[in-house]
Amino acid sequence: MKFDGKVIKYGDNVDTDVIIPARYLNTSDHAELASHCMEDLDTTFVTRVQKGDIMVAGQNFGCGSSREHAPIAIKASGISLVIAKSFARIFYRNAINIGLAIIECPEAVEEISEGDMVEADLDNGVIRNLTTGREYSTPAFPEDIQKIIQNGGLIESIAKGVIK
Repeated sequence: MKFDGKVIKYGDNVDTDVIIPARYLNTSDHAELASHCMEDLDTTFVTRVQKGDIMVAGQNFGCGSSREHAPIAIKASGISLVIAKSFARIFYRNAINIGLAIIECPEAVEEISEGDMVEADLDNGVIRNLTTGREYSTPAFPEDIQKIIQNGGLIESIAKGVIK
């Protein structure tokens, strides 16, 4: 699995209430959720995010409530990959379940800046900052997780018979 895009960066402890505010949880429409993604933290996010962009964040990304709406909003906004120092465990599971690629790489997060161009080869566990030329090692995605993400999520993977 390979990703490349421009970085949008956030700090530590970005919780699910900031990713998608509770006032929008009455919809399951992915486009509607995306239109409000990050708005309480970054009012410019929805106007500047482009399909394929990569979100980079600090410690404990996705903490807070266990709502599945948060990774859905991120994915539907166009973000292809989230790289963080660490993820809240339930957010991590929800992201994989809906087919959003996420990876922990603290060293990369420390050195990647807002607006950098980054590519990630998760088959081989390599993240490259194309802006600075720096390269970082990260664990390769397990094959089952790759299948889930490539097929758009766990439910889709089961429906297609890819995961049993």
